[in-house]
Amino acid sequence: MNYQAIRVIYKNEMLRAWKTLLQTIASPVISTSLYFVVFGAAIGSRIEQIEGVPYGVFIVPGLVMLSLLTQSIANASFGIFFPKFTGAIYEVMSAPISFFEIIVGYVGAAASKSLILGVIILITANLFVDLNIAHPLWMLTFLILTCISFSLFGFIIGLWATNFEKLQLIPMLVITPLVFLGGSFYSVSMLPPAWQTVTLFNPVLYLISGFRWSFFEVADVSVGISLGMIMLFLLSCLLLVWWMFKTGYRLKQ
Repeated sequence: MNYQAIRVIYKNEMLRAWKTLLQTIASPVISTSLYFVVFGAAIGSRIEQIEGVPYGVFIVPGLVMLSLLTQSIANASFGIFFPKFTGAIYEVMSAPISFFEIIVGYVGAAASKSLILGVIILITANLFVDLNIAHPLWMLTFLILTCISFSLFGFIIGLWATNFEKLQLIPMLVITPLVFLGGSFYSVSMLPPAWQTVTLFNPVLYLISGFRWSFFEVADVSVGISLGMIMLFLLSCLLLVWWMFKTGYRLKQ
């Protein structure tokens, strides 16, 4: 394992984040705070509780997941796309470093930034609502797995994209709608039976459901299934990245 190469890639990506602190940290926190004001105060005054949990508190896991998913993808996709765009990626690939070590460096940095953001949002949430976490270790587990898996997914998007427009295509047209339709601001049990069945095909549902269970012991699907779906998604992304490096997909052009 080339730890020196991993450290250089990781440090470079983290330094880039600190140089754009307003964009990577401040902007998502401000956006999340506005969600608390709009959904927690305005709508929360009309919907008192969902499954015994005050509405303003109920939406906290969904808001955290909304920020984590979008920021994990954005950080990882831009992190690998920019070296590919400038041609610096060829220097990395010609160095004595394996694809796994490249992934650890880039994805590890993106996941670390998202994890820091998630912790900050949780701290910010306490300014708006009285938040108690029933299972802190499980909460941290879901938080870390989500950051890693969607940073890997963002890494794939960065390798696949051929221009800056494509970097935003999947996050805007696919991920964001799936988050909103995955029970971020409501319980799936509130939907008609037909739509409950359709929602089960939304992979984001399992992330939000498992994460919400760690807070309130309330979940739309089994916690074991949620954990299994996250692990399956993570392994699928890892295999896809391995295939892209092995075949040189969008790397040898």
